[in-house]
Amino acid sequence: MSIQQFIDNEVKSNDVVLFMKGTPQFPQCGFSGQVVQILDHVGVAYKGHNVLESNELRDGIKLYSNWPTIPQLYVKGEFIGGCDIVREMFQSGELQQMFADKGITVAASA
Repeated sequence: MSIQQFIDNEVKSNDVVLFMKGTPQFPQCGFSGQVVQILDHVGVAYKGHNVLESNELRDGIKLYSNWPTIPQLYVKGEFIGGCDIVREMFQSGELQQMFADKGITVAASA
């Protein structure tokens, strides 16, 4: 399986996927950390992929999305954006509404 096939499979078989530097438990850059905090605050389940573990994955995700930076958030197979876009969507309530519109369960406390 090529890296592009792996990424495509991950994006399409998980409702919410975050390609990030580090892990959800231990983000290794501030931008990845901000997106993790937002997703955790909203209370959505997501799968994190650490691009620092593989140059092939780090380069592959940038090609896959045609987006030059990490982190990258995907919801129901759709590329949402990086840290700035996710933060703006969260602050406006658009992120939470998108999860609701796409039928993605969020924690009741969110």
